[in-house]
Amino acid sequence: MNTFGLYHPGRSVLHRLPAGAKLLAVAALILALTLWIRQPWQVLPALALAVLAYAAARIPPRLAVVQLRPLVWMLAIIAAFQVLVAGWERAVVICGSLLVAVALAALVTLTTRTTDMLDAIVRAARPLARVGVDPDRVGLVLVMTVRAIPLIGTVVTRVTEARKARGLGFSLRALVVPVVVGALRTAEAMGEALAARGVDD
Repeated sequence: MNTFGLYHPGRSVLHRLPAGAKLLAVAALILALTLWIRQPWQVLPALALAVLAYAAARIPPRLAVVQLRPLVWMLAIIAAFQVLVAGWERAVVICGSLLVAVALAALVTLTTRTTDMLDAIVRAARPLARVGVDPDRVGLVLVMTVRAIPLIGTVVTRVTEARKARGLGFSLRALVVPVVVGALRTAEAMGEALAARGVDD
C-alpha cells in the first residue's frame, strides 16, 4: 500500500496546529531554505531540520521514507543532468533543496486533514471574491493539486513494482509511458467526478 501524502493521525504539536498556520509556515520555510541553500554543505542542516520536524510529529521512519520514494528516479535524472551542465555541487544544491521541500510539504499532508486544508485555503481566498474569484473553487483546485501528488506517486510505485515482478530492469521510456497514461486516466476520473457534482465550468 502506498501511503504517500495520506493523513497520519496523531497528537503531536504539529497535528494540533491550525491548518492555515502550517500551510503558511511550510511555504515560508521552503522559500527561505531555497534562498539560503547555495552550497552543498548547507543541504545537511536543511535535511536535519526536516528530520527533526518528522520526529516532532512522531511520524514512523518507514512512513517518512515512503514520502520520498516517488522522487528517486526524478532526482536521479535531475542530478545527472545538473552534473553534466553545471557540476556536482549545483546538482547537490538543487536535488537537496527539492528533497527538503517535498519532505516538508508531505509532512503537512501527513499531519493535516484534507478538509482542514480546504477550509483554511477557502478562508484565506475569501477577499478574492471581491474581484470575481470563487474562494471555494480556489480551495478545491489547490487541495486537488496537493492530492494529485500522492496519486502520481501511487502510479509510479505500481508501474515500478509491476516491472520488478516481471523481472524487468529500469527503463525510463517504459516507466514514463504508463505513468503518463495512468495520470491521464486519474485526471479523467477526477474530472468526471467533479462534473457529476456540478463543478464543470
